[in-house]
Amino acid sequence: MALQIAIAGAGLAGRLFAWALSRAGHSVQVFEAGLGPAPLFDGQGAAAFTAAGMLSPLAELEKAEAEIARLGWASLRLWPQIVCQLQAPVRLQCEGSLLIAHRPDLAAAQRVLARLGAEAAGLERLDATALRSLEPALLHSGVQAWLLAGEGLIHPPQAMAALHQAASSVQWCWQTPVRELAPGCLVLQNGAEQAFDWVIDCRGLGARSEPLTEKLRGVRGEVIGLELAKHGLRRPVRLLHPRHRIYLVPRTPDELVLGASEIESEDRSPVSLQSAVELMAAAHSIMPSLSEARITRLDRNLRPALPDNKPLARAEPGLIRLNGMYRHGWLLAPALVQLLLLQTGLGNLES
Repeated sequence: MALQIAIAGAGLAGRLFAWALSRAGHSVQVFEAGLGPAPLFDGQGAAAFTAAGMLSPLAELEKAEAEIARLGWASLRLWPQIVCQLQAPVRLQCEGSLLIAHRPDLAAAQRVLARLGAEAAGLERLDATALRSLEPALLHSGVQAWLLAGEGLIHPPQAMAALHQAASSVQWCWQTPVRELAPGCLVLQNGAEQAFDWVIDCRGLGARSEPLTEKLRGVRGEVIGLELAKHGLRRPVRLLHPRHRIYLVPRTPDELVLGASEIESEDRSPVSLQSAVELMAAAHSIMPSLSEARITRLDRNLRPALPDNKPLARAEPGLIRLNGMYRHGWLLAPALVQLLLLQTGLGNLES
């Protein structure tokens, strides 16, 4: 039976819900405070656009619990099925990722590996020859590297655009923030109240007025877009360093994204000179060819997180809530959306 469904928030989770529910034959409206479907890249809008798109369940065990990794692997199984059903191309690659450390920092690296627990046994330690074979663009001497098999990456702007395009029957209500919601109804910022069979709340930090998500905080992420023709990097790389937790992700054959995994701050101001210099110097130390890269974008955004850094995924009659995915949005969203769809019988992400 076709139902009337409202979604508050047009980030990654909102677009996955909209796409899946419209495919299931429901009438879907999405209410979003942002200006439109395209990324803003100014510290505002959906944090999903700012993300590098790493899909790293193993690497995230450094600070996350085993449940995050389990959900991450479930998402990695879902992403190929989702992408192959979208009309627009989306880059998705699951050829593993790399952890790398300079030899003076091996003690810090070993502490990280210890936090991975038993999962660290599945990492393949690479000598200089193996590293050169896998990633010729990286520094091979004076470093130690590990391959995390099965991990991967996705192109966030492509995926966000493709999900919006594929949900063509959905009514997208831009510049229409939701003030409050309850099972089966929502109230817009202008005071208008609307009734639905189901309401889905995935507004990120916009949901701080709700009791279950009032303790949400923003965790700042900073990224630098780089352009380097035929850079040669194939896999996401994380540098294990006592001070810097940086990642370098190949987005296209000529583009990369460099970023810091987390900064405990709700500051939305532009990236500082010190932060940018430290990020770029750390990346250059493991990929010397970056000295010729051109900076195309400096961006930042806030990712919604609850005090325990665990996601809230809850369904009750007439209302679904999904929020607080912290820095794991692209890793967790498909698995959590699928879980909630199956719990409520409203749809399915799988073909």
